[in-house]
Amino acid sequence: MRLSDFKVLTFDCYGTLIDWETGIYNALEPLRTKGAAGKTRDEVLENYAQHEAAQEAETPAMVYSQLLSMVYKRLATEWDVDVTDEEANVFGASVPDWPEFADSVEALKYLKQHYKLVILSNVDRLSFRSSNARLQVVFDAIYTAQDIGSYKPSPRNFEYMLKRLEADFGLTRKDILHTAQSLFHDHAPANEFGLASAWIDRRHANKGWGATMPPPGTPKLDFTFDSMIAMARAHQAEAAA
Repeated sequence: MRLSDFKVLTFDCYGTLIDWETGIYNALEPLRTKGAAGKTRDEVLENYAQHEAAQEAETPAMVYSQLLSMVYKRLATEWDVDVTDEEANVFGASVPDWPEFADSVEALKYLKQHYKLVILSNVDRLSFRSSNARLQVVFDAIYTAQDIGSYKPSPRNFEYMLKRLEADFGLTRKDILHTAQSLFHDHAPANEFGLASAWIDRRHANKGWGATMPPPGTPKLDFTFDSMIAMARAHQAEAAA
């Protein structure tokens, strides 16, 4: 299997292109200082992952910015901290402040020359608009949880993406390389749909799962890279050969 075998890269955004762990951790600072002073960064992120996944399962149609506010309140309850609705809503509106990874823009600009680029993300349209500006590329399609009415790893999200790609671009699953960091949100369900996958292992230097839940089992991975620029360079090397 070669990277050039595919016509479209379908991306998770947060954790893959946008450094959501840094964004989340920084945005939780007011709550962390009150209730999680003894926790490590990864412990904070693991707590976050548990509550985000639970909230997404409980309220799949909730807009992501509102869902983040609920997660903030859940963490406050666990950490025994009183918070106001305004404080929770500030966290819910923090996605535009989450930074892009340093290599994302360069990698996307290169890959755009060789593939259609598509977003499949657990986000709302308004929040993604600011992230898209950070990434400085025009995606060929953007499919959000708000459009679909559910959150990955729900199979509904992948069903929606596959139907839209075929209807709008004439692309089938053999044309798709699903490119993502999260084994839980992305690679496990991608396996269920028979999609080839490229793991962007952003946490290769860290232990644990960080802001994502552990996957069920061990997903099959067709490619593994520790960054987006590593993927772009592998494509360059393949083309040169």
